[in-house]
Amino acid sequence: MRDRGTRPQYRGLAFLLLASCLLVSSGCAGYWSCRDWVRNGFKVGPEYCKPAAPVAEDWIDSDDERVSSNTAQTADWWLTFNDPVLNNLVQASYAQNLTLREAGMRVMEARAQRGVAAGNLFPQSQNINGDYARSLLSSRTANTPPGVNRSFDNWALTGDLLWEVDFWGRFRRAVEAADANLDASVEDYDDVLVCLVAEVAATYTNIRTLQQRLEYANQNVEIQEGSLEIADVQFRNGAVSEVDVEQAKLSLLSTEAAIPALQAALRQQNNLLCILLGEPPRDLLPELGEGKIPVAPTEVALGIPCELLRRRPDVRRAERDVAAQSAQIGVAVSDFYPHFNLRGSIGYQSQNLNRLFVPASNTGLISPGFSWDVLNYGRIKNNVHAQEAAFQALALQYQTTVLSANQEVEDSVTGFLQSQNQTLVLNESVAAADKALELTIAQYQQGAVDFNRVFTLQDTKVAQQDAYASSQGNIALNLIGVYKALGGGWEVRLGAGQQFASPVEALPPGMADPADGEQEPRLPDPPDFSLQEGIDSISESKASDKMQQGRFARLVSYIRTADEN
Repeated sequence: MRDRGTRPQYRGLAFLLLASCLLVSSGCAGYWSCRDWVRNGFKVGPEYCKPAAPVAEDWIDSDDERVSSNTAQTADWWLTFNDPVLNNLVQASYAQNLTLREAGMRVMEARAQRGVAAGNLFPQSQNINGDYARSLLSSRTANTPPGVNRSFDNWALTGDLLWEVDFWGRFRRAVEAADANLDASVEDYDDVLVCLVAEVAATYTNIRTLQQRLEYANQNVEIQEGSLEIADVQFRNGAVSEVDVEQAKLSLLSTEAAIPALQAALRQQNNLLCILLGEPPRDLLPELGEGKIPVAPTEVALGIPCELLRRRPDVRRAERDVAAQSAQIGVAVSDFYPHFNLRGSIGYQSQNLNRLFVPASNTGLISPGFSWDVLNYGRIKNNVHAQEAAFQALALQYQTTVLSANQEVEDSVTGFLQSQNQTLVLNESVAAADKALELTIAQYQQGAVDFNRVFTLQDTKVAQQDAYASSQGNIALNLIGVYKALGGGWEVRLGAGQQFASPVEALPPGMADPADGEQEPRLPDPPDFSLQEGIDSISESKASDKMQQGRFARLVSYIRTADEN
């Protein structure tokens, strides 16, 4: 009798499974068919493929002898300046910068969220319940048969379980999205690291450039003070008018007026460097000492433009965002179909506490079932459309990021090359202005020329020396911009270049990794996830890129066809 009673239930579940498969095979609501469901590993929704990305064949200045197509060595690019102070600043900022540590915490958060998503593959609800009740029956004889106690206890201890089976790949798609989000958080960390190293180097270069400009300004103040003294002597001797004295004084005051602005800019750069180092603003100049503007090499290796897809963290992050959203489409599509679940309960129940755990007191229940959203008034379909639109928007954002990356490299390269050309001209200009001023002052002392020529040449020399110092700094700044645009510097996280300590190691002791015996927290790799493998997974070959572009085009066409249906 028991078998006959349960057969209709099994037949009902079998019918439901068959009906669901027929819905999938017919492409419910115009979406993925049974063949796609099987081919995708029993998961509804699209299988992700990397979007196509518009990348130039070569750099605009590739014909310049100072530009090499060799693979760019960007892991520790700051070492090319051969400046020990800069090297120490980069190391200190990597260990202490708060923004970088914040990005590291976001990686740990994404890792934990990935664990939450993976946990949904197992029974979603598991709990133990305990209950006690004391009941009192009616006192009337008609309601209480003879020999039956009016009062009794009920003790119960049960364990309940609810498991929604991942029949359509809903939870597996969520894990895919969480994996991609974790990848994106790692790429965001690397992007912050790239920007940090570049900003530290740029700030240090600005400090050295301002120090050089101040040195030139102070030198010119001394020269102009001498010119004022000469003009004053000439005036007191009656050789010239008072106009020469006032002109000399005007030239001197004009140069002196520029010094406070340079000093203010120097202090601001000093304060910025302190923040990058993760400490309150203080005077770093005594520690930095006097130094020259970082000297950049005349040549730079750029590699080829398509390497940006592999090297730049922000490009990889944008691509991972697309992957995460692709998986969300599958999560949304799964709502079209019934969700199968299994409920179970096992425990003990007895009127006497001392007999609660005897074999005769055990109880149990198993209840397979399903839930199916019907009459959803288009909510599910519109949710799928919304996820698809978000997917295509992120794909376009990825393509825009690639274009911007190309532009940033080109802008920095042309700035690097033209700054070198400008510096060569300004170097000769400063030498000519210095020589001309020296000769003119000698002629003025002899009375051969008036002070107008001295005044003009002094102003010219001041301007040319200031421009020369700025152009020297621009060479270094543009080279820093090139390496930043190429996505260089994040490799120190993998142990490339100098062996820097992880910035997460500077966390307070209370936030240390409990897996470590000592209080030395670090940024660990997530389980079953290799950062290096994630980076290398992006193919560099054009053939692979073309194949990915074709798959992406088919995916977009698939989505549009579903929208039309």
